[in-house]
Amino acid sequence: MDAERTIIPVAGGKGGVGKTLLTANLAIALAEQGHETIAVDLDLGSSNLHSFLGLRNEFPGVGDYLRGRPSPLQDFLVATEIPRLKFVPGDGRMPFMANITHHQKRRLIRDLNMLSARYVLLDLGAGSSFNVLDFFRIVGSGIVVTTPEYPSIMSMLVFLKNVLLRAIETSVSKDPGIMGVIQEMYFQPMLGSQKTVPSFRKQVELSDRNAASKIERICQELRPRIIYNMGDNPSDLEILPSIDNSLKDMLGLECDHLGFVFSNTYVRESIKKNRPLILGDPESPFANSLRQIASRIIRLWDQPIPNSAELLTHHTKNFYENLTGSSNRE
Repeated sequence: MDAERTIIPVAGGKGGVGKTLLTANLAIALAEQGHETIAVDLDLGSSNLHSFLGLRNEFPGVGDYLRGRPSPLQDFLVATEIPRLKFVPGDGRMPFMANITHHQKRRLIRDLNMLSARYVLLDLGAGSSFNVLDFFRIVGSGIVVTTPEYPSIMSMLVFLKNVLLRAIETSVSKDPGIMGVIQEMYFQPMLGSQKTVPSFRKQVELSDRNAASKIERICQELRPRIIYNMGDNPSDLEILPSIDNSLKDMLGLECDHLGFVFSNTYVRESIKKNRPLILGDPESPFANSLRQIASRIIRLWDQPIPNSAELLTHHTKNFYENLTGSSNRE
């Protein structure tokens, strides 16, 4: 991948967490801060990123790219009203695009890596289909969006488990014994007695050190960045240490807690008005949160964020106190 191009997949373990809303407005925030940015709608079968960017569903996009005449993905870029922001539409009105072939997926991944921009944001579908998992694994780090509620957190952890198992599966697929255990682990619950990825790696090491080393390397390279959306209060972040422990103990992963986004009642109104939320309500806590996350991406994306749970909690508390203090003074 080009050193001047950063691809950022954006996924959600379940629908309804605001993944597409955040992708659109985060892309705008990155463009506002002076960076050429492309937002790509890869929610195949349910694409609607255009709505959150204030665009009509009238442009050819990924569906036409895969089923139409052979053309590079770059040819499907659509200009937006925001300077430095372009958009690649999804499947438009084409049916069954969620079921693309392996060849189509490989071609799409190849051309995504050739798009010319500083930041390329990929709005992925919800859930854990193999296509979604493989798009998320285009690069080592991606964003996972969740709300602070328990069901959403659990769906996020299951999604990351599936991403990790998919990466291991494609790396050590020649060993039928290992593959059998991986298939069992796909269907394990995240809670209760079960085989963990660290224990699985130690088991593999007894018979195949090379495969165990691959698994360890995959765990080290997969470092998700988590955004907590639709938050109400900094107390929502009290769960962060528990998330860190679950990721480490069950999956052998470390993450970076990238941002906390406060709820905003203007979301539906912005869609009705065909106006991106960050532009329609630019001084809102939502807009400020997205701009702060964009700044963190620009400064810190290529490196781990030490003590990210503590830093995010501290920053969110300060932001909330300033916000409520201003409201009380008014």
